Amino acid sequence: MDAWINAAQAASITPLVATDEKNFEALMARLGKGVAKLCNANDFHGENGRFLGIPGTDGEPSIMLVGCNASSGLFALASLPRRLPAADYALDSRGIALDPADAALGWALGAYHFSRYRKPTRQAARLVIDDALRARVTSLAEAATVVRDLINTPTQDMGPADLAGAVRALAERHAGDYREWIGDELLRDNFPTIHAVGRAATASRAPRLAMLSHGAQDAPHVVLVGKGVCFDTGGLDLKNADGMRWMKKDMGGAAHAIGLAGLILDSKLPIRLTLLIPAVENSVSGDSFRPGDVIQTRGNLSVEIDNTDAEGRLVLCDALAYAGEMKPDLILDFATLTGAARVALGADLPALFCNRDEIATALLDAGTQTQDPLWRMPLWRPYLTMLDSYIADLANSGPSRQGGAISAALFLERFVPEQTPWCHLDVYSWNDSERPGRPKGGEAQGLRAYLAFLKQRFGGAGVGSGE
Repeated sequence: MDAWINAAQAASITPLVATDEKNFEALMARLGKGVAKLCNANDFHGENGRFLGIPGTDGEPSIMLVGCNASSGLFALASLPRRLPAADYALDSRGIALDPADAALGWALGAYHFSRYRKPTRQAARLVIDDALRARVTSLAEAATVVRDLINTPTQDMGPADLAGAVRALAERHAGDYREWIGDELLRDNFPTIHAVGRAATASRAPRLAMLSHGAQDAPHVVLVGKGVCFDTGGLDLKNADGMRWMKKDMGGAAHAIGLAGLILDSKLPIRLTLLIPAVENSVSGDSFRPGDVIQTRGNLSVEIDNTDAEGRLVLCDALAYAGEMKPDLILDFATLTGAARVALGADLPALFCNRDEIATALLDAGTQTQDPLWRMPLWRPYLTMLDSYIADLANSGPSRQGGAISAALFLERFVPEQTPWCHLDVYSWNDSERPGRPKGGEAQGLRAYLAFLKQRFGGAGVGSGE
């Protein structure tokens, strides 16, 4: 990661002395009257987010005082990499105590810049860390970067083939098996809803299903499924301009599944992993699927199309049915599925639905411990009546706008075998504004929580954010 450097690589290192308003006076007593005088002259008293360079005297090196809120944990220093003068900094023991792994990971998250189309105007400051710490946090930082980059890339360069290419590249990196169904191959091998949603796109952007497989056949089997709608016009139930503006991010669920798969493979968890990414564009043409159509799905349920803008659950249902046929120990799916989840919980809290209480509890606990929060929502099965159809087994949507995240999750649950543990995460995958460590644009949510949970369940490791 460019955000970090080790001491041997740094030409010079500026000590980074972290403080806050509560501990400021005690720090000044240690640093001396000269430093205190400079701080007063610059009206610096350890306020969160401010920093002040102190020149060295009598042969002492210069230092950088930074105000932070230690209770921010992971994000205590995250505003600094792109605000401090571009140099190499190392945390100094004279400052308030910060968890080294949190500081390093937060620094990397704050240093992120999506530079494919516009280079940064200045280089980010770098944090000096040792190789052992780097080994602990690199995969987490790289996974967040992968997710952000995939989501931030516009559809012109992140169509179904490009998204499937990210799965193929991951398989090649870890010597996994890769398979892909493209276009009419989906019909041949019984993935009709994936095909229906994506068939209106041009031939170069044909719908597809990408699959990565890795691990011993006798190991516990985990299947990851990610919604890969590379752009969502809404189909014939066309979105308005505001609703369509950011629909490049509608493959955020796929980005999360790919990011988590990379973390699992990097961590060498003793599991058999399958990654399924249905990748489509929900476009408009003479071949678009229509409101009122009935699709016979892979899961042997007929689905009436109530709304072509409820397409994510359609591409997921075939993939979930296929996952269930493998009889895995656990299915985890990720999707930017409903605006209703955002209305209920806002942008920062992914909505977790799970058919096993003990798994949901473990995931929530892991989220708390890794500063990667999740919020459980109910699979309130009486709401299945919202998906009633008078001619098919169920509809993909319904007339009521109430409980939309719940009814969407219930739709997905119909395609998961009852005996199979399953979790669905409705993620926003996006930051609407700039915050420390959370730049505007694509965002990874829940990855640290999920990795910690999987390590605890299958690998026996702890749940620290840097493990």
